[in-house]
Amino acid sequence: MIPIRDINPRVRVPFVNFLIMAGCGLAFGYQLSLEEQVGPFIRAHGFVPARLAEAPLEGLRDAVTAMFLHGGWFHVLGNLLYLRVFGDNVEDRLGHLVYPAFYVAAGLAGALAQWAVQPDSTTPMVGASGAIAGVLGAYLVMFPKARVVTLFPVFIFLTFIEVPAVVFLGIWGLQQFLNGYATVTEATQVVDSVAWFAHIGGFVFGVVVGIVMRLRGSRRRIRRKK
Repeated sequence: MIPIRDINPRVRVPFVNFLIMAGCGLAFGYQLSLEEQVGPFIRAHGFVPARLAEAPLEGLRDAVTAMFLHGGWFHVLGNLLYLRVFGDNVEDRLGHLVYPAFYVAAGLAGALAQWAVQPDSTTPMVGASGAIAGVLGAYLVMFPKARVVTLFPVFIFLTFIEVPAVVFLGIWGLQQFLNGYATVTEATQVVDSVAWFAHIGGFVFGVVVGIVMRLRGSRRRIRRKK
């Protein structure tokens, strides 16, 4: 299933979300301009789990820069699509100032989750997937009644269907957990090229933040009634 757009109404212009998308696009364009030098650039600025223990501050810095780097066209376009569909309403709910802090924190949570499973890896991790997974997790909790227009394959054809966001994101989250579990051996060594645990860490972080926001909203409504 591929999300096309959400049907939940927006209130404010999500300019922070647009700026993040532009940053990812510009960074990917710069990667393309490097041609043969892109490999050393990725190794220098991608998140390397093994580097975190050696130099924690540098490792955390790389975890942030890695959010704007991507491994290819499908990687960057897929992330931008999910961010465009779900990020605007999360920004509206959190506010323009809190949203970028939340986005970076979700990305860091994803990087730390991947590090916890694969602490000795020297393979650079790139992509905004952890941060975007946080956005999806928060959206799942904040907008449980929203609906998403989705491109869905039916045999050899593609059709547009409208599904509840809680179903779409619930399936997405379950896939991440199953894929993460399947790619870890008994020795807890990840053997897949996709950083599934970065997705899981970001998603769980987003769900927790979404729950906190809903509880705060409920308390405010109770106080107003009193």
